Amino acid sequence: MTDPDQAERLAQLEARINRLKAKDAPKSHQEEHYSQANLAWRMVIELVAGLLIGFGIGYGLDSLFGTLPIFLVLFTLLGLAAGVKTMMRSAAELQQKNMAATVSDNAPEKGADERAKNGD
Repeated sequence: MTDPDQAERLAQLEARINRLKAKDAPKSHQEEHYSQANLAWRMVIELVAGLLIGFGIGYGLDSLFGTLPIFLVLFTLLGLAAGVKTMMRSAAELQQKNMAATVSDNAPEKGADERAKNGD
């Protein structure tokens, strides 16, 4: 019979090995391509949603007040501005993630500073 502590340690070791294997597994090129396509579609949808919401609010106010399509034009332009602002925020977020990934990829090893100090 195996000791319960030994079985628990073995299970922890297997879990740790599986985590490390999953971390080192190469990502397929298609997976990266789809993630970029998903981000592009997200930005397009944000722009169109802003336009449609502005259009809907403007049309509703024009119908309610019986006015010329002044609110329709005004709120459609405001919706466009809101959509562009949201799109720019998403692009900045994506750029920040890419910069962080680039910095972490170019970071030296932990022991590199110590070796540099010692002249190795």
